[in-house]
Amino acid sequence: MKLAQRMNRIAVETAFEVLLRARALEAEGRSIIHLEIGEPDFETPAHIAEAGKKAIDDGWTHYGPTQGYPELRQAIAAHVSQTRGISVGPEHVCVVPGGKPIIFFPMLALIEPGDEVIYPNPGFPIYESMTEFLGGTPVPIPLVEDRGFSFDLKLFKERLSDKTKLIILNSPQNPTGGVIPADDIRSIAAMLRDRDVMILSDEIYSRIYFEEPPLSIASLPRMQEKTIILDGFSKIYSMTGWRLGYGVMPIWLVDAVNKLMVNSNSCTASFTQRAGIAALTGPQDDALKMVAEFRRRRDAFCAGLNGIPGFRCPIPAGAFYAFPNITGTGWKSKPLADALLQEAGVACLSGASFGSYGEGYLRFSIANSFNNLMEAVNRIAQFFHK
Repeated sequence: MKLAQRMNRIAVETAFEVLLRARALEAEGRSIIHLEIGEPDFETPAHIAEAGKKAIDDGWTHYGPTQGYPELRQAIAAHVSQTRGISVGPEHVCVVPGGKPIIFFPMLALIEPGDEVIYPNPGFPIYESMTEFLGGTPVPIPLVEDRGFSFDLKLFKERLSDKTKLIILNSPQNPTGGVIPADDIRSIAAMLRDRDVMILSDEIYSRIYFEEPPLSIASLPRMQEKTIILDGFSKIYSMTGWRLGYGVMPIWLVDAVNKLMVNSNSCTASFTQRAGIAALTGPQDDALKMVAEFRRRRDAFCAGLNGIPGFRCPIPAGAFYAFPNITGTGWKSKPLADALLQEAGVACLSGASFGSYGEGYLRFSIANSFNNLMEAVNRIAQFFHK
């Protein structure tokens, strides 16, 4: 037996491969500082965890509606309406296990072989992987460091074509931590408003920002009907293992996503959905404290990297990543990431693992303790001193 040809066109996430290698070194007794995984190091807030436990005790352990419980969809609709300044109802919401299904399902529903998908590069690897898996044509747009890792708008316009079917935006962004300026979002909307295209707006880090709040393209005139908003609970509520995400989209696409959901997962776990209601409607103090701590870490860690010869670390405006330019060291990205893991005990990712335009950069997650981040800076500095 052979695997289907399409399996040759689907990739994996490098972060999990590096994590395995780092764990193997730890098993040998090595001290490793983990800055490779994009996962908050905070516990799920207590009131959310308690809601999940109570839900299990109360019997929320059976199948639920494929689209998600109406109470949770109503809470999500109210939250999105308030934060994006648009009118969203529960009928526009699909609840899914994690954020990735809102990449996978809409793309599966929309992309035909030969359709072009514009996406950020460096960017979340699943964008390109899914495009190729579906037989679409990936059209990467480089993120420009001196624009705060936003698109080169001239190039963006040039690469739009009659075959463009989907535009993927991600702001705040993984891996760069960049936030697309509001004026750039408005310019992109002006280019797309009268085109027959859809936009997948990956807003999973929408509440983790340090300067101006990111602007959702869905909030602009006539753009909501063309936009799929991806968001969820993993990052802002430190609920990565709960697997709870959602998409907000036009109703005609909701129907397609529900078909794919029922054919794959049936539904999202009922007790996690009860915890999601508690997350959105309960106190937000823990989320705000976490973002404030990420800001403190960002400032200290980026300053530390900027003190290492050959490093130039832009200050990220959102998410919890640092994406330093390392071209001044003379190293390529992957060899340096490998060397830092093996010789310095610092696990990070090559910028090139997020696309060809990521060459010359490294990605560090600042979702680790302040002390560990400062120790990582010391280890990197000692590595170059040697």
